Amino acid sequence: MKILMISSEGWPLARSGALADVLVALPRELKARGHEIALAMPYYREIRQNKKITTKPLRVSLEISLGDRKLAADLLEGRTAEDLQIFFIRCDDLYDRPGIYTEKGEPYDDNAARFIFFSKAAVEIARRMTPSPEILHCHDWTAALVPVLVRDQGLPFASVLSIHHLADQGSFDTWDFALTNLPGRYFDLRGVEYFGRLNLLKGGILFADRIVVSSEPYAHQIQTPSLGEGLDVVLREHAHRLSGILGGADYRRWNPATDKLLPARYGPDNLERKTASRDALLAQLQLAPAPRGPVFGMVTRLISAKGFDILMPVLDRLLADDVRLVILGKGDPAYETGLAIAAREFPERLAYRHDYDETLAHLIEGGSDITLIPSRVEPGAFSAMHSLKYGVLPIARAARGVEQIIADYDPSGTWEGPVRPDSESAPPADRGPRHAAAKREAGLSKALPTLGGSGYGFLFYEYGSEPFWDAIKRAREVFENQAEWERLRKRAASLDFSWALAAESYERLYQELVAQSTAAA
Repeated sequence: MKILMISSEGWPLARSGALADVLVALPRELKARGHEIALAMPYYREIRQNKKITTKPLRVSLEISLGDRKLAADLLEGRTAEDLQIFFIRCDDLYDRPGIYTEKGEPYDDNAARFIFFSKAAVEIARRMTPSPEILHCHDWTAALVPVLVRDQGLPFASVLSIHHLADQGSFDTWDFALTNLPGRYFDLRGVEYFGRLNLLKGGILFADRIVVSSEPYAHQIQTPSLGEGLDVVLREHAHRLSGILGGADYRRWNPATDKLLPARYGPDNLERKTASRDALLAQLQLAPAPRGPVFGMVTRLISAKGFDILMPVLDRLLADDVRLVILGKGDPAYETGLAIAAREFPERLAYRHDYDETLAHLIEGGSDITLIPSRVEPGAFSAMHSLKYGVLPIARAARGVEQIIADYDPSGTWEGPVRPDSESAPPADRGPRHAAAKREAGLSKALPTLGGSGYGFLFYEYGSEPFWDAIKRAREVFENQAEWERLRKRAASLDFSWALAAESYERLYQELVAQSTAAA
């Protein structure tokens, strides 16, 4: 099949979020399965200034209408490290800026125009590709107008919309609808209008042939008022087109056995080499190397949905103990300021870095003992998958997506190894036992070591600072028993959450859509 991925993020942007990770790993796995994959994304300043990226201009210039004005776009072609074709859409008026979505913590006031333009340009690319793509796979609100345009223009493409960040919906003022150049009938309840505003994500949900989120449990959760981010009614109405596909970890990028960004590479059988990364991390960030308390690490966005509203109230308590905490990421200015102040108060125990740094991100994984994932919702738990491979044990809120990845530690339990969420022995209600990990690789049969107790993480169920603190204390107590801690680390590092099974699921979804299109024709 010929598939065009349409996303505002992906290679070669230096991003730590799930969207960028997916847009590297999923196309690579699909290509390995024999499919022809291309990507389309804006040509940002960050890409233009990256000397490692080679592009060539195509003899194609697009003229895109935005309301009553027209803007030109040039196309450039690049190739990823896996030789995937990528189309860069160049319009310097819209994309030649310091940030992708924001600058100095504030969103660009013309983001509606920027990504409506992007969606229109991506559709024009699909129209001109030879051979034509069969599937347009759009990611998040920034590409969610594509299925609407495909339907309005009667184009012969099946469309898939993946939602990675449901809270980010592309909600804009009423007058921004004019930028779409769609007929007025689309600005109503059965179109892109939502509570009097333009809502691009809602439009994508209504008009995409299939909607995908990052796990089956999460697909059910977002149909409830508590987790639907205001779109639960829309999602329930279109639940017959909604699927959950659990993703995977990109082990070409995140694997301590091959990670060239670590001072010493290691695996489950030589975890003692992880100490070199710990020492390098603490030295680089000027944190106290002794006494030997646990190192906590977080590479994440600083927003309430990621649990910072329950982390900040216990931060002083955590740092009063013999711990080191390293946080890499940006987000809500209030959390950024709070962490910066705490870092000055505890200079030998807390290091906060704002701007994403790939080398530091890998060193955090290699040098940490514990990762904090207190997210209110963590549908795909990608960060947990990466951390586990590095022998980093997670403290996490037990949202149902998390529970597909992280098994809670129970010293009295019996460890029987991970269970694939689609296995016939798994309970059908949630496609996986409550405290079972998801074994991702279909061919994984290597027996895991038989160890005492069950699980390899520390879950808390009620969302709040005190339950979170109780889980931290529980992990600290186990850390004091180094023999048990080493057993749990070995167990975690032996798990496999590769993208192979997820790619099979996407392949089946694409094949269903192509078959439906063929039958309809």
